[in-house]
Amino acid sequence: MPNYQARVFVTLKPSILDPQGRTVERSLSHLGQPVSGVRVGKYIELQLEGEHTEVESRLKDIAENVLSNPVMENVRWELEERTLEPA
Repeated sequence: MPNYQARVFVTLKPSILDPQGRTVERSLSHLGQPVSGVRVGKYIELQLEGEHTEVESRLKDIAENVLSNPVMENVRWELEERTLEPA
């Protein structure tokens, strides 16, 4: 059965305030690294098995309904088939 590596990226929608991002921005500024527009999000890796269309459907459901809050967050993912190394 095919094995897949999924990478899920969850970020706050632009209209949502990001206090953690602001804290990182201020800290970097104090360290002499002036930056702007810092936003903090989540990165999640998953291993899934199954046929490609079924795995895509499961990943979409997991990403949109479990790993993110669609009211406040945007979510995107990458799906890559893994080749298993012989033992």
